[in-house]
Amino acid sequence: MRIFRHALTSSRQGFNPVRIWMLVLAGILMTLAARAAGPVAEDPVDRWELDFETGILWKVGGGATSLNYVVLPQFLTLKTPAVMQRAFLGGDLVMRSRFSLLIEPIIVGPESHYIGAAASGILEWWDPARTRSLFFSSGGGLGGMDSKGREIDGAQGQDLNFNWFIYTGARFRGGERWSASIGVYFQHISNTGLDEINPGLNSLGPMLSLSWQF
Repeated sequence: MRIFRHALTSSRQGFNPVRIWMLVLAGILMTLAARAAGPVAEDPVDRWELDFETGILWKVGGGATSLNYVVLPQFLTLKTPAVMQRAFLGGDLVMRSRFSLLIEPIIVGPESHYIGAAASGILEWWDPARTRSLFFSSGGGLGGMDSKGREIDGAQGQDLNFNWFIYTGARFRGGERWSASIGVYFQHISNTGLDEINPGLNSLGPMLSLSWQF
């Protein structure tokens, strides 16, 4: 725990989230360029998929806390094969399930982290060649943070908090088993009134992901 707190403190002092985000984007693009060759042998919607997702979220309005927050979401997401598939607009509309581990350092704000889990369905539209897709997902879960609401006005009131999200974007395949996506992620965190101090946190920002299918 002492090591974890030291890492978070160091990140607040000299961390440049935009630079790290750009480095991750460059790495994803280089991976896609290295693997972009030949037709895809299997239908990706019939496979399991493991995603690493990263981004940066800024606090937005909407009746939540007035304090400034910047959150760096790091997700490990498991997606199932298609549970529903229908022809639609020249491609295929696919429904899958997704389950995510959420690790979210808070680099601006009174708290230092939010760690939790979330689950949802994810609706995807795939082109016939299976080279790209559009997706939309909405769901939620729960997690914990080092709440500071008893000490700082506008901070979160208790450690246990629930999350709800909307996530949309586009995915591009760069090889038989690899793909990358870019999207926009909205997240709401609050204790749903379980504590009298419940300002909540609304945040919004870009997300990148790198996916491996198996």
